Amino acid sequence: MHLKVNGEVVDITLENEKTIGDVLASFEKEAAKNEATTTKIILNGKEIPANNFESILNTPIEENTELDLSVISKLAITDSFESCSKELDKLNNNLKDISMLIQSGKDFEAVSIIKDLAEQVGILCKTITMSRLFPDIYNKIQIEGNSIESFFSEFTPILKNFEDALQNNDSVTVGDLSEYEISPRLEQLSLALQQFRQ
Repeated sequence: MHLKVNGEVVDITLENEKTIGDVLASFEKEAAKNEATTTKIILNGKEIPANNFESILNTPIEENTELDLSVISKLAITDSFESCSKELDKLNNNLKDISMLIQSGKDFEAVSIIKDLAEQVGILCKTITMSRLFPDIYNKIQIEGNSIESFFSEFTPILKNFEDALQNNDSVTVGDLSEYEISPRLEQLSLALQQFRQ
């Protein structure tokens, strides 16, 4: 059997494990000791959807069986939140300058900030989604007394308006949204995530 964890080959010695379910049970037991859990399973090159997970448990292990697991740990989640908090602080300062940059014809600098915004929001959303696997971390995220779901239900339409303004080359709306809508919310997010800073 060939085992990979997060893309890295792992030496594995089978003891009493005869099926994929046996291997996964043993692996999860070890992962739990490190406050980690499996997020994706690929068996013989085919990703197994979560709702089809039970169908592979009784699959016998053969010499050429390939199992590729993606794993996330609590530490990785909190490290990512710490990094996001710092990046949001930097981004927030830069966003306040977008109006001035656009008015000064410094479109390249403005676009660079906007790309950073898209990247950081993407990283944050992915980390938040993964943090649901660890309710004690996920439930800690409160933004001015509101849940993260409530925060993003208000923030997402603002980001959509921002995207529309960019596509329409509406520099006034881009500047206003950056300064008065997005920047304050990034500051709130950063403050909420500061609890994960070491």
